Amino acid sequence: MKKETLAIRTQTERSQFNEHSVPLYMTSSYMFEDSEDMRAQFSEEKEGNIYSRYANPNVTEFIDKIALLEGAEAGWATASGMAAVFTTFGALLSNGDHVLSCKSVFGSTHRLFTEILPKWGINHTYVPIDDIDSWEAKIQDNTKILYLETPSNPGVDIVDLEIAGEIAKKHNLIFVVDNCFATPIIQQPLKFGAHLSIHSATKYIDGQGRTLGGVIVGNQDLIDEIQGFARHTGPCMSPFNAWVLSKSIETLPLRVEKHSSNALEIAKRLENHPAIETVKYPFLPSHPSYEVAKKQMAYGGGIVTFNIKGGLEAGKKFLDSLKMLSLSANLGDTRSIATHPASTTHSKLTPDERAAVGIGEGMVRVSVGLEHVDDIWEDIEQALG
Repeated sequence: MKKETLAIRTQTERSQFNEHSVPLYMTSSYMFEDSEDMRAQFSEEKEGNIYSRYANPNVTEFIDKIALLEGAEAGWATASGMAAVFTTFGALLSNGDHVLSCKSVFGSTHRLFTEILPKWGINHTYVPIDDIDSWEAKIQDNTKILYLETPSNPGVDIVDLEIAGEIAKKHNLIFVVDNCFATPIIQQPLKFGAHLSIHSATKYIDGQGRTLGGVIVGNQDLIDEIQGFARHTGPCMSPFNAWVLSKSIETLPLRVEKHSSNALEIAKRLENHPAIETVKYPFLPSHPSYEVAKKQMAYGGGIVTFNIKGGLEAGKKFLDSLKMLSLSANLGDTRSIATHPASTTHSKLTPDERAAVGIGEGMVRVSVGLEHVDDIWEDIEQALG
């Protein structure tokens, strides 16, 4: 079945009432038939639900949907996107291990690399996202994971997943991709050699700014390690959040297509506006990795970033002049959102660190929503004026 059908017709859970819509399983624990059934499930000789920190029907269905859309063998869901990122590293890395990562990463991921993982003797090296030929020279004997975001946050930089996959295979690295901006509808990293694909389900998967969630999908052997770590450290997704997210997936293909068409139109108009210095959007021919984006992505996604002439003051004036667009640090919502990364999502980076990944003081990130494109543009245009 095609992605649009899988998103709607994947229903793995029904109760004895045979309901059309998936019920909500709000329970912390489960009953067993007898002592032998209980023993067999705890020893993993028999499948079943023991405790909702381990598994829950709603969470299982949510994972199954994402795994199918990504072409993955298995998955695990977490309480947030960053819980998914940390759980992946916590499960797969040990004292003395090394991570090779693209320099362009989310602000909280940067803090994880620079402040938290070093406490356990886990180090990292950043490589430039736009110079993939230089990566191999940075691989160390103890490098275990190759990690990247594509498109990156907030600069929508693109990594050639096929080449990255070849590097990971050559050096026997676990290849992990943060696929949040693209979603499984636009891009499936596992097709290009990735072993794990991570999402902040809070963003496009929910799509309406209602709830938090994260999910990791990929190879069964790696998910088994992640599951063992997560079950006993507790970053689990709640049944209610999983139920909300699973229903949201049913409209994900429609929403992503519309987000992308709106964003492309806004990017084109921005490119011709006299107040704009630069615009970046994966499906604009002016994007440095336009051909790569067209090769590995079905659409350009819903994020447009641009630099306004006049730097920080001009950026602040633009944000303060918006009337319809929301000022929020979130993205992937039905509502268009404008963010100033240097003072919000990436504020913990030093000015030099921000400059190194192309985050200027006047950069604005717009998560283009599902409003009529002319209404979105009207607000942006008047704020620029």
